[in-house]
Amino acid sequence: MKRNIVIATVAAAALIGGGTVAAYASGDDGSAPTQRQSNVRVADDRDDSAEDAAEDRADKADDTADDRDDDLTEIRSQARTAQVTAADAIATALKHTPGTAVAADLDDDGTDAWDVDVVKSDGTEYTVSVSPSTGKVLGAQRDTDDDNDGREDLAALKGAGVDAREAAQAAAAKGTVTDVDLDDDGPAAWSVETTKGEWKVDLKTGKVTQDHADDQDDRDDA
Repeated sequence: MKRNIVIATVAAAALIGGGTVAAYASGDDGSAPTQRQSNVRVADDRDDSAEDAAEDRADKADDTADDRDDDLTEIRSQARTAQVTAADAIATALKHTPGTAVAADLDDDGTDAWDVDVVKSDGTEYTVSVSPSTGKVLGAQRDTDDDNDGREDLAALKGAGVDAREAAQAAAAKGTVTDVDLDDDGPAAWSVETTKGEWKVDLKTGKVTQDHADDQDDRDDA
């Protein structure tokens, strides 16, 4: 009778508390106490879920790195075989569509062309495609997005002494140029990618320095 009262009391406490309760039963038979802890299984399941999530993140990071490496290899291969440099492509694009060049990159989407972004004085932006083998203009398309990027780029370049073509020429000493872009995050500068790394070109002096910020971003992504 006494044993039944103890068990009933413990069961009631478990229902009221809503938590995990260790129940002990002692009787006249001298058997050892028994303990039930369901939280052990819950903790194991939580650990397994955390491990699975960590593995998924690691796999995703590896896939992203592989894709980036494949793209970089393709672009470098195109750059080495291109007969038209980034500086030449920019000059050709500006001759076709007068304005201010704010970016140029060797497209890797299968079109095999230099895409040069040119902003006119009214802020309208055009992308001029130039053949990397012949230097001929393949076409020009106006950017219809009304996002004021063109005006912002012109404002960032106000008073600059180094244009996109000159930035490409300066960075060419660090490898074959594959991309030139205006970086206005912080102090404005030209951001130039070459087959040997990423570089910053000062808008006023043309000084070339290695861009360590992207290296840190790659380490953070890993």
